[in-house]
Amino acid sequence: MPLRTGTTRLIPLLLSTALAAGTLTGCTLLELTRDCEGTDDRVKEMAALDILDSRPAGATVARGFEKIDAGCWADSGDVSVYAGRTYAFPGTQAEVAAHYRAAAVRDGWDPHPEALPDDLCFAREEMALRIVFLTAEGLAEDGHGSRPDLTTGAGYSIDVDSFVNSGVEAGC
Repeated sequence: MPLRTGTTRLIPLLLSTALAAGTLTGCTLLELTRDCEGTDDRVKEMAALDILDSRPAGATVARGFEKIDAGCWADSGDVSVYAGRTYAFPGTQAEVAAHYRAAAVRDGWDPHPEALPDDLCFAREEMALRIVFLTAEGLAEDGHGSRPDLTTGAGYSIDVDSFVNSGVEAGC
């Protein structure tokens, strides 16, 4: 049975569109097809890292953040797995920083070579660990509204991420 002319013209058009998109974006067709398939075990490993449960005395898991946020994202051929936790802490940022500088070293993390001296960013086995202090503006941008429990004292998140099979190192 012969193919209709409209169908046979569509295939070259689709192929040329994909080739042009790859050329314009710098992505190859293979990179455009990468996704998070097959990363479930790696996401579970990241979510089980002990450092995510480490916290200074007095820190509590923030309301609405009871579960570890873990998953995978793919963008322009880069695939990254991540896991994170959010804590409310009535003390100071300096106390949080002191806790994680000690806890990270005990857990085998090294200060990330690209991190500034005041940054709380560490590296281990192609993973990056960051502690980020929360602000009212940042929470609002992320859709969490006004959260005095996270902006009074030193509310913070602890996040670990790693790129998968892309040759890109996680960084600060």
